[in-house]
Amino acid sequence: MKRNSNVDPKSRRGFLKELAAAGGAVAVASVASPAVAEPALEKPRTTDEPDGYQVTDHVKAYYDKARF
Repeated sequence: MKRNSNVDPKSRRGFLKELAAAGGAVAVASVASPAVAEPALEKPRTTDEPDGYQVTDHVKAYYDKARF
């Protein structure tokens, strides 16, 4: 098989070297300044908030209609 004579192998190597250098620079930059997320603030609970799932009259009516 004959090689393509239009492409210079030296320019291909130079491109790959630049690509590797750019990838390394991006890796160093991402490690050098890591993003730190602040913890989410929880809102204080009040006594009139429900404590999760509750079976109310309308929920019971839905369950009755959903039964087979």
